[in-house]
Amino acid sequence: VQLQASGGGLVQAGASPRLSCAASGRTFSGYVVAWFRQAPGKEREFVAAIKWSGSTTFYADSVKGRFTISRDNAENTVYLQMNSLKPEDTAVYYCAVGRPITSAIQSRAMYYYWGQGTLVTVSS
Repeated sequence: VQLQASGGGLVQAGASPRLSCAASGRTFSGYVVAWFRQAPGKEREFVAAIKWSGSTTFYADSVKGRFTISRDNAENTVYLQMNSLKPEDTAVYYCAVGRPITSAIQSRAMYYYWGQGTLVTVSS
C-alpha cells in the first residue's frame, strides 16, 4: 500500500489546517491508521490513530481536544483536523498503517506502511 500525505505548509499560530492521508494499492479496511510527527532534533512521536473498523480514535495528550482524526470510507482517506495550532506543533507529520493491539497503538514499531511526510510550520 502507498500512502500520500498532504495538507502541510506554513501557518500562523491559532490556524486550523487539515492534513490528508490517501491510500492506494489497497483499502484501510481492517487496519489502524495513525499520524505521527517528528520535530527537528526530536524523536518521531504518536499524534492520533483511528481504527478503520468501528472508528475508535486515540490521541496523544498533547493534542487531545485540539486535533481530530477521521476517515472517509469512499475516498479511502484519513484526515487530521488540527485546531488552535501552536509553534510547538511544528513538525513533519507522517501517516502510517498497521495492526497494533490497543495497548501498543502509540508504538512506531507497530506500523509497517508509512507515508512520505508533510511539513507543518507554525509561526508565532
